[in-house]
Amino acid sequence: MKTLRIPLLKSLESNDLDTALELEGTRFSVDQCNWPEEFPYSPFCNGRIARTEDSLVVDFRVSGLDLRVQNLEDGGCSWEDSCCEIFLQVPGNSEYCNFEVNAAGKMTAARGTGRSDRVSLSKEEFAGIVRMAEIEGPKDFAGGIWSWRVILMIPFELLGLDSEALPESLRGNIYKCGDKTAHPHFLSWAPIGTASPDFHRPEYFGEFLLKD
Repeated sequence: MKTLRIPLLKSLESNDLDTALELEGTRFSVDQCNWPEEFPYSPFCNGRIARTEDSLVVDFRVSGLDLRVQNLEDGGCSWEDSCCEIFLQVPGNSEYCNFEVNAAGKMTAARGTGRSDRVSLSKEEFAGIVRMAEIEGPKDFAGGIWSWRVILMIPFELLGLDSEALPESLRGNIYKCGDKTAHPHFLSWAPIGTASPDFHRPEYFGEFLLKD
């Protein structure tokens, strides 16, 4: 099973979030092109991941062709846009949470045991997820390379966790997709062994280590 360490940002009291992530965050790459014959395009996607005392912090950084941002409200179809995702599951729990954010910082998020039984987060829960988004690219939408970044701060309480008694680890995966972009793509951090794109497969989750 692929693993990723989620360190506590101990320097956050004396540094801004960017500096703390650079100094202490764990770097990850979303570079598994699981369906290369049908979807060969692989935009560059990496980032840093860490935690504060009460939240998981994920810093997504993307560079590639296309920029689609059509879903401008939470709870929409953000996966159709230029999108990054993290799925999280508490060990021993059959449910998992999916957090899917587009380049504008708008997201869908839900809980459930599989693709077909998702229950969306409430408006209050969406409001509790801090999002910081930046976009750089061509002056028009005719083409070129776009670079964008989104930082998510996901409160542990959304996962049903007590921040003062965190488990040793979480299970999950990190994704980059763009279902309706000009170059559709479906990348993952931990490899997926299905015949066609399907991110809702907990059996392929990796492990996020919360304790040293």
